[in-house]
Amino acid sequence: MAIAFKGRLHETAMTTPTDYWNDSCSVEELTYAIERGAVGATTNPTIVLGVLKKEMPLWKDRIRAIISENPTWSEAEVTWKLIEEMAVKGAEILRSVFEREKHMKGRISIQTNPQFYRNADAIVAQAVHFNSLAPNIQVKIPVTFAGVRAIEEATYRGVNINATVNFTVPQCLTVAEAVERGLARREAEGKSTAEMAPVCTMMIGRLDDWLQAVAQRDGILTTPGYLNWAGIACFKKCYGLFKERGYRARLLAAAYRHHLHWSEFIGGDVVLTIPY
Repeated sequence: MAIAFKGRLHETAMTTPTDYWNDSCSVEELTYAIERGAVGATTNPTIVLGVLKKEMPLWKDRIRAIISENPTWSEAEVTWKLIEEMAVKGAEILRSVFEREKHMKGRISIQTNPQFYRNADAIVAQAVHFNSLAPNIQVKIPVTFAGVRAIEEATYRGVNINATVNFTVPQCLTVAEAVERGLARREAEGKSTAEMAPVCTMMIGRLDDWLQAVAQRDGILTTPGYLNWAGIACFKKCYGLFKERGYRARLLAAAYRHHLHWSEFIGGDVVLTIPY
């Protein structure tokens, strides 16, 4: 019997190796997306702010309780506690997917504190803490110099990472090598990697944005529309190299600007993080 697909994304998820995540931890959005084939979600402080604007009635009482329970906390401490709790809520919603997919999918990403971008030890400590919040947590780590060190160490400690703030082919390859080192260290000590599902995000739309800004700044004339393909070209270049070299991290496309940023990747063994 033919499947009645609930839209193009549902069809993509059901008929190709391509997965998609909901680009938000909103309860309403995530529930909707899972019904249409989504197998993950993502969050960061900016996304959390957007969710609060939309779903404040769901969180108002809990915010007040956090403040009441922790009278000496700063606004930043209250905020990070809320970010954690929103990620845990998303993890609960995704738990059925996590179990169905044998723990290889069904995770929600939570981002480490951007202020730690130069401090590998602080990133790792927070990543390990986040990893303890729920069994289906994925931890975002920025691809800075310190972040790459943290990616290897966190992977070694059993954290499923999501490399973020990542725009270029060399960055993606650096992430893949760091993940492989972390996995190899675990395996050398007899620790399991069976449920490790690291992803490497490339922010393809932001690469396009930057090249357009550079072209305008430097007076470089390009054929109209060409720079809309820059992120796509880099992502596809990475995909070929990842497959050729057998990297175990999976590529994830993010920061969409137009439909090519998802339609060009349908059929690949990749993850697409889709705005609601």
